Amino acid sequence: MLFHLFIYVLLMAQSYQTQPYEVLSTLDHIEIRYYPPAMKVQVESAFTNNSNFNALFKYISGNNEAGEKIAMTTPVYMENKKNSQSMAFVLPAQYTDTAPLPKGEGVAVYQSKAGYFAAIRYGGYSNAEKVQQYTQQLKAILSQAGKKIVGQALILSYDAPYKFYNRRNEILLEIEP
Repeated sequence: MLFHLFIYVLLMAQSYQTQPYEVLSTLDHIEIRYYPPAMKVQVESAFTNNSNFNALFKYISGNNEAGEKIAMTTPVYMENKKNSQSMAFVLPAQYTDTAPLPKGEGVAVYQSKAGYFAAIRYGGYSNAEKVQQYTQQLKAILSQAGKKIVGQALILSYDAPYKFYNRRNEILLEIEP
């Protein structure tokens, strides 16, 4: 009984600030969204190097020029590129146009551009097969609707690894407005 209470507290205690967006419309089971600019911290590495999360976590834990601890937010952005992979954390809303500079090598702070994106949501733990399946599904719906895709697929994760139920993942594709 005590174990179940502990698990419940872990699952329910997650309450992170989430990057704001506006849902403009829906097509089938996808959303067309507008994202305003947001401050992000990003790291990119070769596919064989899986230290992106650790570098970003160190940054928000105080490995920055201000020595400032920064709250974790959602979602975590991931992108698979031709020869590398990137991961980015969205910084809390209090960081509107600047943020502490990183001390870690390869870590960069930047402000994202405002943009229009199509989003498709899926549950469970994300993996390469799900990413491919939902990316293709999203592309097919957008093609059928005559929407032009202008960027690579972004993989968004909203939940901590220890959350087992009701996980939220999304694929985002930037589109022309």
